[in-house]
Amino acid sequence: MIPVPAIATGYGGRLTIDLGALKRNWQALDKVSRGALTGAVVKADAYGTGIAQSSRALYEAGARFFFTATPDEGVAVRAALPEDAHIFVLGGLFPGAAPLYVGERLMPVLNSVPMLEEWLAACVARNEALPAALQFDTGMNRLGFRLNEASIVRRMIDQLNYAPQMIMSHLACADQPAHEKNRTQLALFTSLLAQFPGVPASLANSAGLMTARENHFQMVRPGIALYGGRAVQGRRNPMSPVVTLEAPILQLRDAKTGETVGYGATQTLARDSRLATIALGYADGFLRSHSSSNQRSGARTVVRGHFAPVVGRVSMDTTIIDITDVPEIPLPGEMVEILGPNISVDDQADAAGTIGYEILTSLKGRYARNYVGDGAGG
Repeated sequence: MIPVPAIATGYGGRLTIDLGALKRNWQALDKVSRGALTGAVVKADAYGTGIAQSSRALYEAGARFFFTATPDEGVAVRAALPEDAHIFVLGGLFPGAAPLYVGERLMPVLNSVPMLEEWLAACVARNEALPAALQFDTGMNRLGFRLNEASIVRRMIDQLNYAPQMIMSHLACADQPAHEKNRTQLALFTSLLAQFPGVPASLANSAGLMTARENHFQMVRPGIALYGGRAVQGRRNPMSPVVTLEAPILQLRDAKTGETVGYGATQTLARDSRLATIALGYADGFLRSHSSSNQRSGARTVVRGHFAPVVGRVSMDTTIIDITDVPEIPLPGEMVEILGPNISVDDQADAAGTIGYEILTSLKGRYARNYVGDGAGG
């Protein structure tokens, strides 16, 4: 049982981010990766938690290396952090954007020969070895130089006596530790590094960090685990939850056996029921795949310490839940737990047939955002 939620003070959902938990998660991962530097992936608005606030908290925890997806995100992190923060842009060097990277002291993760050419040209123009990382594709077919381009890359950087900050790759199946792909990628990456002696290396994401020390190299790049999400399939998630999401009840109603609920009449009530409509929908990041029907159950919420399932389809602005089994009838305006102590990010992900990453990065709705925990006032 949890305490009865308070009546909403705003008019929509309430998203609470525990920055203290975020910092503890980084510090716990830093202990696991001892011997390697521990970075922090803060792309996608720090997985929906707020890129400026979360980057500051991670910096306070000890992080000095940050990874964004775009230069715009990099600029936001640079504005939030002290000068000794190092910021990599995973998407690489966007065409024509070298002056922005230089001005904001962002380091592109160079993924192709044209990117490398443009960056080296910027180095020549400034007569300066501007820092960057090189990423090689070891089997994901997403971003990075082909392995057979390593000799070309080596020749290009040797011509200018340019030393990259880091050699990177990315694991495709690290969340499945027994997958053969992990061993194949590790072997390919290790072989590649022989062509770049003395250059620091980075391979491990959250799952790679948590499952195999041989993945650590000189830097690890945790993302989902920082924010409390499950990184490894089939294992207990040891990370502290960071995000709490609540939504207010708009209306209560009684409905009869045989009546249908929601758009499409996809769910028919099998008993007389008490229903509550809450101010939360897919426009708020509560996915349509959280819907329930006669053929499948959907997501669950918590009302006054009791589970209350979603009934029918999730709408744009509202969701209907069944509170028949809640002993005490809640009041309109009372907050319903969507994510919190009783329902994890991964519980909601499983209910929607997706992953915790999508749940977190979808939290862009009409929420009052609250930051709590150590560093919340920063």
